[in-house]
Amino acid sequence: MIRVGILSDTHGFIDPRVLETVNDCDHIIHAGDICGADVLALLKAGIELHAVAGNNDHAAAWEASERAVVDALPKQIDLDLPGGRIVIEHGDRLGNHPDHEQFRWDHADARMVIYGHTHKRVIDQSAEPWVINPGAAGKVRTKGGPSCLILQISNAQWLIEPVVFPDAKESSA
Repeated sequence: MIRVGILSDTHGFIDPRVLETVNDCDHIIHAGDICGADVLALLKAGIELHAVAGNNDHAAAWEASERAVVDALPKQIDLDLPGGRIVIEHGDRLGNHPDHEQFRWDHADARMVIYGHTHKRVIDQSAEPWVINPGAAGKVRTKGGPSCLILQISNAQWLIEPVVFPDAKESSA
């Protein structure tokens, strides 16, 4: 079995519970708005990391010492896994309310499209490719709590498990 941790929109902070969850996987996908090399450094060494740039991942927004890291982030990654291809992009090119059919049209050869940007968890399996957004994994606009998704692949069967943690404000009340 292959486990893929999927997260997005950390905005310079990754919730420790999300970090622990994705660091227990074989691959980690970050769908952009990382906002700091320290976030990437927290992800467990030895796990395959696939991270794309978001609209907030540009050299002027990062520390000067981290500019080489942000400049190396691609806008899109195609990842081949058993049973199909995943396309990863931040999704900001389609605005704050992206049309899933546009993702499907643009990436018709994929089994799954992963995007971020909206901070809204989405698991749209109504057609192929599936269109997935893990929600926000940091502390900015988590919309119910920081979250990630776990994709489990066994014998080319793909299962998606949403993992949502209580918002820190909610859990301390």
